[in-house]
Amino acid sequence: MSEGGRETSLDTIQRELTAFARRARAAAARLHPELPLVSYTLLAHIDDRHGCRATDLAAHYLLDKSTVSRQVAALEKLGLVERRPDPDDHRVQVLHPTEAGTQVLASTQASRLAAYEERLKDWSPEDLAAFASYLLRYNAAGDTDAPAAPARSAHEEP
Repeated sequence: MSEGGRETSLDTIQRELTAFARRARAAAARLHPELPLVSYTLLAHIDDRHGCRATDLAAHYLLDKSTVSRQVAALEKLGLVERRPDPDDHRVQVLHPTEAGTQVLASTQASRLAAYEERLKDWSPEDLAAFASYLLRYNAAGDTDAPAAPARSAHEEP
């Protein structure tokens, strides 16, 4: 591939990933209008990890600690997250989804899956497998090879 062709492809990828992020934000607002996308994402991460510290969230998403603190406080106020002492170090607080938080995640799972099913209904199993593989590869590279990025606020695009 020529340098110009590579640049064109990278421009297209950047533009389409930005469109994907905007579409995801709009879909999230429809699925759970009372919960901003950042809060929902943090809740899902806490659930996936079976609990984690707020500092781990800030590090994982490259967000300011103050941003995470505000989002966690909002989740606590809504009764979706609770703090528990770490069994290994009682000075450390670990965030866990409450039963209500788990229910919020479960209630949107079917809707999210249906949206993907609809959008990808005409894709062959081979295309789906390739797309899934490419996304895994792209995201794995971001975990290890990306330069340290400045922390961003909750209102910035990823």
